[in-house]
Amino acid sequence: MRTVMQAFGESCTRTVSVLPKLKLKPEVRQYLSNAFQNKELLAEVGEQEANKKFEELLTYLSHPPGFTCVRASTHLESLETIRDQLVDELQKQVAWSSGRGPVPIFTHPQVPDVLLIPVTGPLSVCPQRSEVIVGAQCGNSVLRGANVFAPGVLSAPKYMKAGDSVAVCSDVEGRCTRGATEFQGRKVFLGNGIAVMSRAAIFQADEPVRGVAVRVQEPVYHSPSFDGLLPRLVFLQNLPSVVVSHVLGPQPGERILDMCAAPGGKTSHIAALMGDQGEVIALDKIASKVERIRQNASTLELDCITAYCFNSIRAVCADQAQVPGNGGPPFPPESFDRVLLDAPCSGLGQRPNMACPLSLREVTSYQPLQRKLFHAAVRLLRRSGTLVYSTCTVTLAENEEQVAWALSTFPDLTLQLQIPHIGGEGMPGAGLSNDQRRLVQRFSPRHEPSDSGLAGRDQSSILRQANADTIGFFIAKFQKT
Repeated sequence: MRTVMQAFGESCTRTVSVLPKLKLKPEVRQYLSNAFQNKELLAEVGEQEANKKFEELLTYLSHPPGFTCVRASTHLESLETIRDQLVDELQKQVAWSSGRGPVPIFTHPQVPDVLLIPVTGPLSVCPQRSEVIVGAQCGNSVLRGANVFAPGVLSAPKYMKAGDSVAVCSDVEGRCTRGATEFQGRKVFLGNGIAVMSRAAIFQADEPVRGVAVRVQEPVYHSPSFDGLLPRLVFLQNLPSVVVSHVLGPQPGERILDMCAAPGGKTSHIAALMGDQGEVIALDKIASKVERIRQNASTLELDCITAYCFNSIRAVCADQAQVPGNGGPPFPPESFDRVLLDAPCSGLGQRPNMACPLSLREVTSYQPLQRKLFHAAVRLLRRSGTLVYSTCTVTLAENEEQVAWALSTFPDLTLQLQIPHIGGEGMPGAGLSNDQRRLVQRFSPRHEPSDSGLAGRDQSSILRQANADTIGFFIAKFQKT
């Protein structure tokens, strides 16, 4: 099959884009391959099937999830009201709604504050001759419906002016020099757009430039743009991330700790599920990220959140005399009814991602950090309290192995049933029993290209795809007995 990349510089007919597999450093690829072909797993599915699933995973990770998921602010308005407003707003987006009829938005029967909008693609798009090159992170955002913002632009044609038609391409390997007029390295076509800024405006040297540089109009993957869209009522959040807060099960009047909270999506969700009644403490060690948590809480009209710039590893204070009087960290042991440890991780479940720059040393550096945070989390949790551990990665070491380690290290922790449970069971290879593997949730990405809409599919089929075609994610729920 010819790809769009092969059509550059040609008088082309319409072609179909195929995104490359996630590219990893050789030692990282071998590390992951070993985990996905461990002895327990091979005994269960066989070598051929295990290898096939690993190769498919690398393909799925380079493509965007099949649905855009938004969390509705049901503490402010009913789900139906928010859905109606969202339909109206999306219908105004010409690039999204033109010629497509009513905007399809689905509610989730097991996650009552979620709205799902199908993503269509890969679509047949013929690239413009003039190219704007963007960084990998910006390119990933474009594949999920975003426009191109000026800080993400690396290269633009020498005489590009506002109003020009351009092809948007991602420099997935980070080799394009900022300010270049052209780029001959490895790039992936993402879609066509209209320049909103001239090249001179994007690369002016006197001050950082913000705002939309290219408005994407013919994307390879068709998703709605949520730039400034109903910020009070909808929050862009991956489906497994929404599930986490429901699994935590916050109740009005409780005191809850979110240990690694930035940018505050789960923090605000916890507060909303409590009806803004109680106390949610959010910690992050980077000041700018803490400010983002506060901004999100303000936008979503949540008053029970207090955010502190603090390293959660040091959040336990054994000496009562040293506890600060402002209610902030460090805290005495057993200070919280529930604790969420959405741990820093290698992020290898994030989608779309066509190239990962992490070394093996970096990938394996997270497990010790997660265990230090786990020690603090258990000490801060009250007896009979709930601890939820989650990551957005697919490694065995950061997920099932951490659960096995926690159960061995903390005899007072027991795995608990999760509600809702829409992900798959845990992966073999960490020594967990079958019952224990069934209690955790592993979201293993799938991808079903969709360029023909939803005709002929019933809602249950669509929701099965939505539950599977997500980012890679992991959730474990414990009770302290």
